[in-house]
Amino acid sequence: MVRFQVENDVRKVTESKGSFRVIEYERDASVSSLNAQSEYFMQKMGVHRRQVLCTMNGKVAIVTQAGAMQWVGGNVNATTGIKGAGDLLGKMVKGAVTKESTIKPEYVGEGVLMLEPTYKHILLENVEDWGAGIVVEDGMFLACEGTVSRDVTMRSNLSSAVAGGEGLFNLCMKGQGVVALESNVPRSELIEIDLQDDVLKIDGNMAVCWSATLK
Repeated sequence: MVRFQVENDVRKVTESKGSFRVIEYERDASVSSLNAQSEYFMQKMGVHRRQVLCTMNGKVAIVTQAGAMQWVGGNVNATTGIKGAGDLLGKMVKGAVTKESTIKPEYVGEGVLMLEPTYKHILLENVEDWGAGIVVEDGMFLACEGTVSRDVTMRSNLSSAVAGGEGLFNLCMKGQGVVALESNVPRSELIEIDLQDDVLKIDGNMAVCWSATLK
């Protein structure tokens, strides 16, 4: 079994859900004289590096964005998740319309999987809490548990894509399990709005994610 100290005087776990833990570096100790000043002010403004640590029990696979893996420990193996030529073609089409990678590596086994560090904020969402599914903005997907199904959904309103300069298709995730998303803003700055037979108009591509039942 792979064991290591997750938390110390530099890094701490800020959120844990399902197979995922979010590790945040409170300060960057590996700085040089060339970037020490910028790192100092980044720390004061709350700009921190973050990583997602995935604990794998041999039962639930982990699917990640291509190139997201930094290191793995234990009996963990990577597969492409491609089930044939038809499946590959379908994923190529989906990747083209959602700006996501065509092949998302799928890791199976027992051990730990550490993802690459990022300065973006990490949102852990339980897909089941969203009922019929969660639709996310392009480029936000980082990783999910293998029990989460991923498909492409088309926006029901053409003007929402044209006016916002966005694509017509988005990634939709359904089923059970946890998904890790990369966000430009922290959860504390997000506004959650519950629509009941009403209208919400947003100027620009400021929507982060929404329920699959939204029309």
